[in-house]
Amino acid sequence: MLTLTIGTFAIALNHLLLITALILATLVGWRVAKRGGENPESVLFTLFLVGMLAARVSFVLMYWSYYQNDPLQIVDLRDGGFLAWPGVIALILGALIYGWRRPLLRKPLSAGVITGLAFWALTSLSLTLYEKGTHLPDITLRNANGETVQLADYKGGPLVINLWATWCPPCRREMPVLESAQRQRPDVTFLFVNQAESMQSVATYLATQGLNLDNVLFDASGRLGQAVGSMALPTTLFYQPDGRLINSHLGELSQASLARAMERFEPTTAKPAQPATTRNSPCSASATC
Repeated sequence: MLTLTIGTFAIALNHLLLITALILATLVGWRVAKRGGENPESVLFTLFLVGMLAARVSFVLMYWSYYQNDPLQIVDLRDGGFLAWPGVIALILGALIYGWRRPLLRKPLSAGVITGLAFWALTSLSLTLYEKGTHLPDITLRNANGETVQLADYKGGPLVINLWATWCPPCRREMPVLESAQRQRPDVTFLFVNQAESMQSVATYLATQGLNLDNVLFDASGRLGQAVGSMALPTTLFYQPDGRLINSHLGELSQASLARAMERFEPTTAKPAQPATTRNSPCSASATC
């Protein structure tokens, strides 16, 4: 399961683990402070923000080439562009400074920080190991010509699967980013799996937006989202040639966050073979689906 969905609300599990770690750290710090010391609640929240800021700034600096022409993207946190280790370092350094300046805060703050970081590290590692143990679902979909295709037939090369819909604003915003990546990385197969919409409505949308997408597939009942454990859109999945999941992303992708997610794909000289029924039938601005 990649997301937790309650009604119309959905949150990625890695984000939920981060929030839970902060809550747990606050509770532990508060309990220790009751035995003698200063309540670290406000300090823990401040350190959390400092860590997130450091993680974001580090990501932007590492992928500056993607941000330099559009600085406003720097403050658009929806792309999930964060580097964990600089954030952890900043948080620990901040905790040391607070503890040095305020002796009554040392024990409660230390207990909270250690508990929160330990919980986040262990659960994040467990989630990562779980994701890497999952494989490409064996599901039948339809292509732009209405023909049935097996998702497993796309194994054999790096694979990116984007679950999307035309009514989803972040899906629409990230589509040009994915279209560009499709052109720049011919060694990677991109599948655009539409969720529960008609072929005609999708074709009309792509034509009006001037989007040229290869491998537009249709999942009328949303079975793929159920199989991978994410009913939220957009969801992007990254698979190794053997069909093993290596990464996932809930929400809008930017050029920088997509580039980071695809770093594990080593460029090859040729694009993997695709099912014959879809190789010459892209659903694009010039096609009628």
